[in-house]
Amino acid sequence: MPELPEVETIRGHLAPHVEGRVLEAVDILDARWCRPLAPEEMRAALLGRRVETLGRRGKYLVWELEDDVYLLMHLRMTGTLLLDPSPPSKHVRVRFGLGDHEVVFDDPRRFGTGELALGPVARDAFFDARLGVEPLERAFTAEHLYALAKTSRAPVKAFLLDQKRVAGVGNIYADEALFRARVHPLRPANTLTRAQCAAIRDGVVDALMLGLESKGATIDDFRDPYGVSGTFQDKMLVHTREGEPCPNCGTPVRKLRAAGRGTYVCERCQSRPRVRRKAA
Repeated sequence: MPELPEVETIRGHLAPHVEGRVLEAVDILDARWCRPLAPEEMRAALLGRRVETLGRRGKYLVWELEDDVYLLMHLRMTGTLLLDPSPPSKHVRVRFGLGDHEVVFDDPRRFGTGELALGPVARDAFFDARLGVEPLERAFTAEHLYALAKTSRAPVKAFLLDQKRVAGVGNIYADEALFRARVHPLRPANTLTRAQCAAIRDGVVDALMLGLESKGATIDDFRDPYGVSGTFQDKMLVHTREGEPCPNCGTPVRKLRAAGRGTYVCERCQSRPRVRRKAA
């Protein structure tokens, strides 16, 4: 699934080609993409409007159009946006015509969504209900993370994947961040110390920044708008490295389940939390 670095990579490549241009064509080929809004309603709201800014919030791409109309796109599992694809893409769900450029939303598994917000109040309400702090902004401090963690008994891996707490972090970068912080993914969030929260905060930022520098990770489907794969997968320390030696201690990396996701860990560097026995 595209996470913050992948979505930001797409945004950065596309922005120069769409900002300031008019949506001259909007062809919605899969009605699931904008449900419950009908394709005709979505098309009518977007068509003919100039793209003021292409932004990002968490894993959402935010198309800010003139007259305060916002298209909020989530790529989900396999979605990406391609610029003038050649040869034509095989799984096109939406086409956007912008003069001499065409942007297509390609999504083999059809989980991606497009939602409409009319006005900044509606946009902010949409995100406030779904997303927490941005991990690359100043508000993402160790103390803020510690305060959030104290309210959750979930394993810290599930805690980091909760978009209402930290926006943009998914399976890949959570594993990499926790390894850097030397915290086991099954440790309950409310047992974390301030020092551990500070280490996790730094681990999240470091992993995301390396992901951005690498133009994202391509494990399965991710491509940038030019069809080019990212390279973060070549720099991962533990994610997908099952059986390989830990880069710190040489212990084989293990794969386990946490938050319902395949999770990679070095259980020597990241001590497994003790299970408390119930009193008889």
